[in-house]
Amino acid sequence: MTTDKLDLKTTAELEAKYDPEMHFRQVVQPAKIVCGAMLLAMSLWHMYIAWGGMPQTHWLAAIHLAFVLSICFLVYGATKRGHDSAPANRWLSPGGVPLYDWALSIGAAVSALYIPWTLDDLAFRVGNPTDADMVFGTILIFVVIEAARRSMGWPLTVIVLGSLLYAVYGYLVPGLLAHPGSTWGGVVSHIYLLDQGIFGIPIQVMATLVFHFVLFGVIATRMGLGQLFIDIGYCIAGKSPGGPAKVSVISSAMMGTISGSSVANTVTTGSLTIPAMKRIGYRPHFAAAVEAASSTGGQITPPIMGAAAFVMAEFLAIPYLDICIAAAVPALMHYVGVFTIVHFEARRTGLRGLTAEELPRLGRVLRDGWPTIIPLVVLVTIIFQGYTPYKAAFWGIITALAVGMINPRNRMSPRDVLDTLMEGSRYAIAVGTAAAAVGIFVGVITLSGLGFKVSYAVTQAAAQFAEDIMPLFSFLPADAVTLKDVTLFITLVFIGLACIAMGTGIPTTALYIILAAIAAPALVLMGVPQLAAHLFVLYYGVLADLTPPVCVAAYAAAGIAGSNPFRTGVQAFQMGNAKVLVPFVFVYSPVMLIVAVPGFNWVDFAVTTGSCLAGIFFLGMAIAGFAFARLGALSRIVLAISAVMMISPNVTATVLGIALAMVPLGFNRLAARRLATA
Repeated sequence: MTTDKLDLKTTAELEAKYDPEMHFRQVVQPAKIVCGAMLLAMSLWHMYIAWGGMPQTHWLAAIHLAFVLSICFLVYGATKRGHDSAPANRWLSPGGVPLYDWALSIGAAVSALYIPWTLDDLAFRVGNPTDADMVFGTILIFVVIEAARRSMGWPLTVIVLGSLLYAVYGYLVPGLLAHPGSTWGGVVSHIYLLDQGIFGIPIQVMATLVFHFVLFGVIATRMGLGQLFIDIGYCIAGKSPGGPAKVSVISSAMMGTISGSSVANTVTTGSLTIPAMKRIGYRPHFAAAVEAASSTGGQITPPIMGAAAFVMAEFLAIPYLDICIAAAVPALMHYVGVFTIVHFEARRTGLRGLTAEELPRLGRVLRDGWPTIIPLVVLVTIIFQGYTPYKAAFWGIITALAVGMINPRNRMSPRDVLDTLMEGSRYAIAVGTAAAAVGIFVGVITLSGLGFKVSYAVTQAAAQFAEDIMPLFSFLPADAVTLKDVTLFITLVFIGLACIAMGTGIPTTALYIILAAIAAPALVLMGVPQLAAHLFVLYYGVLADLTPPVCVAAYAAAGIAGSNPFRTGVQAFQMGNAKVLVPFVFVYSPVMLIVAVPGFNWVDFAVTTGSCLAGIFFLGMAIAGFAFARLGALSRIVLAISAVMMISPNVTATVLGIALAMVPLGFNRLAARRLATA
């Protein structure tokens, strides 16, 4: 066996380099001790409450936010230059952290903890904030926005600042979006004193669910489960044409079950699979795109999806288990889509697989690595038994730590345990600041009623556009395309384009929360089940990690491959075709989600899933330019059109789509036979 072993130190360095959320400034004593102690305390506190019981909601959200913000100002510099450069004066910058950042850190913690500390008479102050409420509320709003700017960049910051201006000066906005406006006191009361804003659902979910599952994923990877997944991927697909690329898809799919981070998944599996792909002949940008496209599936793969999935469960007030069940088949479709393009690309370019000498043996892999699967089994079992997700995550964490410390093949030392606990907290800082910042935006939405207005405007525009283009379908049978189908399709396109456009500058979780407030209601107005509507927004939000110019997963993969990041992002977006196609399918046919609608029927499920697979295959062939032989431009266009026709639940449209695809495939098959006999 000559496959490389996972180097966790290298992957951590790669993630710190390519993931802006993990790019912490270098601190020295005493700031290093303070940061380490706070990160460790954050993990231990969350483990304690998962074991002993959750505190009152106000205390839970406030303590979590106090940890997040106070650490944020110590580890993220105010500017890139200040972030990366060494401290100029140790008295003005103790430990490499300027005095003003120490002040912001303390001010953030105090203003966050003020609310639960004065909870007794809070009900009497709502709508009539005291001077102290105004001071601490204004401070917290300011530090949340500044923390989001440092950790997430300007796009999210601009959106939140714009929402605050809209809240106060909404009467100046013309047309449908106008509202009477509010005083600054009213804004502070709504966003700070109530659980409609900063202390709303997003930050509550981060404290109760996201943190525990992220910590589990970090520990599980550290104790050897990531290596097991990669080795199994090599055993399954290493020998087939283009083997390392298929290994990337399979191992990333399995890694996705424990990691909801696209970048973490990319650097973990990509540090091994990308060099292997390049060795057998894949172009660097294509090898990087395969890994990036595969790794973004982690945010939609149960049981540990991205943070947005936990927020979704709270928004919809449904069990997280239902989200996992609903997301299972669409996640599988995503990986099938990437795998399809990889396969046809390997066939088109004649790339080989790996030899037996280059591959691990399955028996030895399972014999050495089986203990590492125990924590994942424990977590999934507890979830399916109906316990709360954070309780399942807690016992998964405890089991992972126990296995890690006693497994002789990959034993964790006490120092490794402490480092892993601190690493888990590091992942929570940026996403926590984003959740608090988006909470401000959501608070403005509920204060102004903007969500309903946007939804109404989108649906009306889609309906008018649908009426205008209906004559284009007059040549089809009467039931093939209806006005309702076209209206819904255009609404989905509008929302999908909005997701992609906003995703070029906003991370997935923040983008989902924003669009869940203003875009998902438009789909619900069209009769789409709530779960399908929110999953649609989530899927298109995940495309942010592949969409240039941000495309953080593509940038990380390009860094490993030594390829052009923009070209990698474009290729990765093409390879994520299932993320574009599948959401349309489950909106039109929610039966794919299994639990989205009552009266689940296996026959309807099989038909929907089968037609979706056919569409993925057609689109994969069109993108790769190969089926049985190379495809011409016209054939690729026809196959792409056929794939789009697979979206509709209408039997006539599906049959026409399949019949249309058979024409170029038939000619392509004949061409392949001629080449074989020539």
